Amino acid sequence: MKILLISPTWKREVGTKRHRRHRLFKTPPHNLLIIAALTPKDVEIEIIDEHIEPIDFNKDVDLVGITTMTATSPRAYEIADRFREKGIPVVLGGIHATALPQEAAQHADAVVIGEAEASWQKLLQDLGEGGKESLARFYENSHRPDPSEIPIPKRSLVAKKGYLLTRFLQLSRGCPFNCNFCSVSKFFGEKYRFRPIKKVMEEIKGMVGKPLGTRFLGFLDDNIVGNIAYARELFRALIPYNLLWIGQSSINIARHEDVLELAAASGCRGLFIGFESISEASLGEAHKSQNKIRFYEKAIKKIHQFGITIEGAFIFGFDHDDKTVFRKTVKFIEKVKLEAIQFSILTPLPGTKLHEKLEEEGRIIDRDWSNYDLAHAVFQPKLMTPEELKKGLDWAYPRIYTLSSIFKRLTGLLRGRRWKYLAPILTFNLGYRRTVRGPKGVEAS
Repeated sequence: MKILLISPTWKREVGTKRHRRHRLFKTPPHNLLIIAALTPKDVEIEIIDEHIEPIDFNKDVDLVGITTMTATSPRAYEIADRFREKGIPVVLGGIHATALPQEAAQHADAVVIGEAEASWQKLLQDLGEGGKESLARFYENSHRPDPSEIPIPKRSLVAKKGYLLTRFLQLSRGCPFNCNFCSVSKFFGEKYRFRPIKKVMEEIKGMVGKPLGTRFLGFLDDNIVGNIAYARELFRALIPYNLLWIGQSSINIARHEDVLELAAASGCRGLFIGFESISEASLGEAHKSQNKIRFYEKAIKKIHQFGITIEGAFIFGFDHDDKTVFRKTVKFIEKVKLEAIQFSILTPLPGTKLHEKLEEEGRIIDRDWSNYDLAHAVFQPKLMTPEELKKGLDWAYPRIYTLSSIFKRLTGLLRGRRWKYLAPILTFNLGYRRTVRGPKGVEAS
């Protein structure tokens, strides 16, 4: 049996320039690597990441599996329809297919709802026994998978794809916070599930070696310190491997100085942190009360003191945001000297509480899923127009990556001996600068 697994682009058509942009920041489709690891060894598997390579629709395969996020779903459906026209069975899975399985089923022979462990093997068994006619319409686990049984991703399938970093691990699934704009808890559940530290160390031993390039790792978890006791044990276990790693964390890591110290000692060099907003009212609206703005500046200084850089994420478009939010946010970022920044527009993804709320209020104005890419205003904001929200984002991104802003923010590298990372951080900022430049954004008021 031959299986083709596909991660589609964010847009229906992607030009050469956009391919280069995605290659700069793209990470391997970890979920598909897990699927590959769950597949029997006698099955031939290929993974295509359409962000960085084209799809050959003439491939002779027995099954096509496509992962879907909301913004990629229109392209995923196009791909699925083309393969089905050739008589090749198609299975759709991922966050969007889980949120809207009936919609996905219109373009697939089968839909995997939720996490694929267990249900994937059943799907392959059905296909092998009776072909696509034996496939069920939907496959869903009766219970959430035990993290100890999650296999090591089959990274060899993307080893030569041209990613800057391919060594990513996932330690946990689920999130108890359930922010109203986030689909993680809908897909993975509202409770943390952790892989045993011993299993994680076994995976790391098989990935790292003496060459420096093998010691760069990334952790995909939404909050690597979601359980402080687990984080302490993990960081202690990592120390002997002399790693350099990046991950995602809540700002609350700064409330535990011993954990920060262990993270730094274990090789943490950068954290992606969702600040989301500089407005307490907006954080309350998002159900993200664990973030405390009065703690932001102190926390950033503390993290920097341990030699850890920060990429901060901010969202525009909450009901308490007016047109001044863009300039205020940029001013705050430059003041606290964040090394890198990601901006997005609040987006009501299907399956989230935000989508339910805006749907009930009749404020969703765009139902083209390809615009649900965190860069388009698909709903009616309260204190500005959709056009003003979009223009604000288009102003803020180029503004925060002007050369003067980059210089102003990176002067903060003198704190915590982070000046050693000036070259890669500057390169990262210039890469972002090339990505967000284009037609001049309209300056926010």
